[in-house]
Amino acid sequence: MSGTGEYRLDKKEFRSRLIRIVIPITMQNFMFALLPVSDTIMLGIVGQNDMSAISLAGQFFFLFNLFLSAVVQGTSLYAAQLWGDGDRNSIEKLFAIVLLLTMPINLIFFGIAMFAPGLVMQMYTNDAALIEIGVGYLRIVAFSYLFDGLTQLFQIIMKNSEMVKSTTVISGIMVFLNIILNATFIYGLFGIEPMGADGAALGTSLSCVVALTLTLFWWCRKCVIRLRMKYIIHPSGKILKTFFRYALPIFANSMSWGLGFNTITVIIGHMGSDVVAANAVVAVVKDLISSFGWALSAGGSILVGNELGAGNLDKAREYGARLCKISIISGLLAGLLAVAMIPGVLSIVDLTETAAHYLTWMMVMCIYYIMGRSINTMTIGGIFSAGGDTTFGMWCDGITMWCFIVPLGALAAFVLNWPVLLVYFILNLDEIIKLPAVYLHYKKYKWVRKIV
Repeated sequence: MSGTGEYRLDKKEFRSRLIRIVIPITMQNFMFALLPVSDTIMLGIVGQNDMSAISLAGQFFFLFNLFLSAVVQGTSLYAAQLWGDGDRNSIEKLFAIVLLLTMPINLIFFGIAMFAPGLVMQMYTNDAALIEIGVGYLRIVAFSYLFDGLTQLFQIIMKNSEMVKSTTVISGIMVFLNIILNATFIYGLFGIEPMGADGAALGTSLSCVVALTLTLFWWCRKCVIRLRMKYIIHPSGKILKTFFRYALPIFANSMSWGLGFNTITVIIGHMGSDVVAANAVVAVVKDLISSFGWALSAGGSILVGNELGAGNLDKAREYGARLCKISIISGLLAGLLAVAMIPGVLSIVDLTETAAHYLTWMMVMCIYYIMGRSINTMTIGGIFSAGGDTTFGMWCDGITMWCFIVPLGALAAFVLNWPVLLVYFILNLDEIIKLPAVYLHYKKYKWVRKIV
């Protein structure tokens, strides 16, 4: 189908396909979001410092995921169109290339976390107690970086070859095991000596080993996309060139936004332990509630990408419009849910009176942040990427973060010495600032194109 005619959306078909893809990914994302929730609750019982230190140390894993997400997202947008075009051979060539790109990322982050954890923690805080706890955590959790990167790569290939349910089952097993192991090692269950924050790191590393093992087992048995040595030894220049064309802007976007987000964490980390503790809890709640938005974006990207790859441009355009409407509604509901969760969160986590006050108002601010995040994740990360329109996101996120949020936040916190909650309000405006530019770019329909 060309892109010049009109397509009447088959709502039943759209809902059926979306549910088939999004529900498993939602469950997977929700389960992954539960991990920091469980860690926050468990370590919050041990002590506020343990919880805060692990939250800050977790920002290094966030950086690791930014590097990895550029590879994974670039792989997904390309593989989705290739699958829609029926070109499995090219997906196998792509698979080999991204494996070669992933391994160095895993090794570099493992090395830094293992051999320079003190430098990592000093980036985020000047509190000696938090640094000491974080150093021990990073040295143990470093091993998870070796396994998690490979797991994500194999699973994105499986998701784009109609094995979404399998990856969800694997993730469910991994999350359940992680929670059990964390509780065992943190509190010293079954006769084991209590390890506190170090126990959370050990549980995470062991569960990542299990996740990779299960992923490889499932992939070997059922996945139609194979990893062929000939493509590893002799990578396809054509596939590599096309991949980098669309993945490099994603990488630049991830780095720009991610480093900005880490800088925000640095700003918060130097505003006092109460602010760090409150933000640690709120960040976990944000991620948990936003898991549906991420799943919707990932599923929407696959749906739109499949149609673009098959040449059904008008159908892809209508899918994009419907997905945007869903993201607006789901984002608003998610923001309101965050506010409704305030009493429950306060009853679970042991915080000082000041930290609890900060947490309450930070959760209220989640309304506008989560709604904006839902819309932008769907458009920039899902719809635009599906059509290879990745450059816009790079510029939009970069300008928003580095020309507005980071400098204004630093100015408000360290020069003007504004109140904590006002600084936090400024630091969470990035998703709202982007909306007008995102809407205007969406209406240009540059993303409606076939790239394979």
